[in-house]
Amino acid sequence: MEAASRLIREKGVAEVGIIDVMQSIGLTQGGFYKQFASKSALVDEAIAKGLADNIRYLVSLDEHAGDHEAAWRSLVESYLSVDHRDDPGAGCPTAGFAGDTARHPEHRGTFAVGVQEMAAWIEPGDAGLAALATLVGGILLARATSGTDMSTRILTAAGEAATRSVGGRHAAGDAQVATASPPDAV
Repeated sequence: MEAASRLIREKGVAEVGIIDVMQSIGLTQGGFYKQFASKSALVDEAIAKGLADNIRYLVSLDEHAGDHEAAWRSLVESYLSVDHRDDPGAGCPTAGFAGDTARHPEHRGTFAVGVQEMAAWIEPGDAGLAALATLVGGILLARATSGTDMSTRILTAAGEAATRSVGGRHAAGDAQVATASPPDAV
C-alpha cells in the first residue's frame, strides 16, 4: 500500500500500472491478484492508507508540538515548503490524490472521509475546510508553477491566507516559505 500510495501521488493513477507497483516492491504481477480484485481496488486502498497515515501524522504533530496552535504552525510551514512542493510522492495524500479522485468518482467516498478528518484536525467546521482548501490549492499551484518566481509567491500567499482562515492562529506576516522536508504523510 505504501508503494502504491507513493507512486500514485507521484505519477497519477493513469501512469501507474499494477506491474509498476509490484516491481517497486520486488514482487511479480501474479501476486497482485491474490490480494486485489482490480487496480481500482488497489487505488481505493492506497488512498485510504495514505489518508489514514496523514491523520496519524497530524496527531503526532500535536504530541510533539505540545499544543495544537504550535502543531498548526508546524504544518503550515512544512506543507507550504519548497521540499513538499518538489516531492509529491512523499507529500500530502490530499493534494496527491485530488486530481485523480476528481476523474475517478469510485474513490470519492474514501477521499471525502480523509478530507473531512484533515479539515477537522485543522479546525472544526468550515474554517478547517477553508484552511485545507488553501493549503492544497496552494501546493498544487506552486507545483504547477515550479521553476518560476510565481511558485514561491504562491507558497507565501497561501501560508498567509491559511493562517487567517483559522482565526489568525499567528500573525499572517509570519508565514514564510520553508525548505524543511515534510515527513511522508503531510
